[in-house]
This record gives sequence, C-alpha cells and structure tokens, in this order.
Amino acid sequence: MKNKITHTWFFNHKPEQVWEYLTKAELITQWLMPNDFQPVKGHKFMFTTRPLPQFNFDGKAYCEVLEITPFTKLTYTWKGGDGNGKITLDSVVYWVLVPKDNGTQLSLEHTGFNTDLNLPMFNAMNAGWDMNVKKIIGFLDNK
Repeated sequence: MKNKITHTWFFNHKPEQVWEYLTKAELITQWLMPNDFQPVKGHKFMFTTRPLPQFNFDGKAYCEVLEITPFTKLTYTWKGGDGNGKITLDSVVYWVLVPKDNGTQLSLEHTGFNTDLNLPMFNAMNAGWDMNVKKIIGFLDNK
C-alpha cells in the first residue's frame, strides 16, 4: 500500500479562480466540508464533518497552514483523531497550481498515512479527494 495520496486535475480556468476554492472558507465548504480556514501561514483551523467511527475519526480535522504562495502553492497539516484524545492520522496536504495553456493544472499530495493504522482512511480519502475536487470544476463551469 502507498502511504501518500496523489492526484492531478486540469481546470479550464485561471489559477486565480481555482485558488479561491482552496483558500476561501465559504468556497471550501461548498466542495469539501465546513471550516474556519484563513490563508495565513501559521493559522490553525478545523474541518468538521460527521464522525466516521469505522475510520477512527471523530469528524474533526485539526489543521495548520504551513506554507502559502498565492495562486501557486498551499500546504497544511491534517490531524484527525478518534474522539478519545488519540490522534489516528497525522498528515500533510500539499496543493500545487501550475498555469497551463487554457487553464490550470492542480496537483494534490496528501502524505503521512501509516500503512497499518490508516488503510481504511487512506482508501476513503483517496477516492474522496478526487470526487470532491471535481466538484470545484462544476462550480467554476457554472459561474
């Protein structure tokens, strides 16, 4: 099993348009989950969703912005737990935007999965990232 998730998508939109969906809390909520994200290095924020006990996840992802280069790169931690004070996933999410002819290439790398402990979460998040990011394309196409 791999211990990192990687995906690449192409958008027929400028990097600035795609960037908004990665960095504006209200837009992130539309395609991923409720959050209190702010595009500021060092900002601590949280994603919230329903608990998923089958993945040892209480529905809260504790995050911190590690790096932010507008319209180019965004990196943040992603820590989740079982609700009993135990962190069961300690990972990092990397987003990279590259301008292309007629659009933007968006790449995701999500690292830090423990092959034994996190296999069910890895599988769910691998499919989930792809499904959810594709929602951004729909939102942008319908603007």
